[in-house]
Amino acid sequence: MKKTEEKKMKKTKYPAGWNGPKIRRVLRHYESQTEEEAIREDEAASELKDQTLMVVPKKLVPEITRLIEKHRPRSNRVPPDKRM
Repeated sequence: MKKTEEKKMKKTKYPAGWNGPKIRRVLRHYESQTEEEAIREDEAASELKDQTLMVVPKKLVPEITRLIEKHRPRSNRVPPDKRM
């Protein structure tokens, strides 16, 4: 394999605001979490007053994501090519 091909294969694109170290920290957090800690974290998220958790059909996720982005302040918007 040529060196240029190797470089292309190793190049990883991250979503806006993310990088390798941040992803590794998040993975370490969730991989080291006990089941009890994960449940407490989920319960705390469900108690947020200005947000909600929903189960929606997967095919609606792109449209919901666009709607959320449309209502975010411009300074917090994520460009379409940078969304997960």
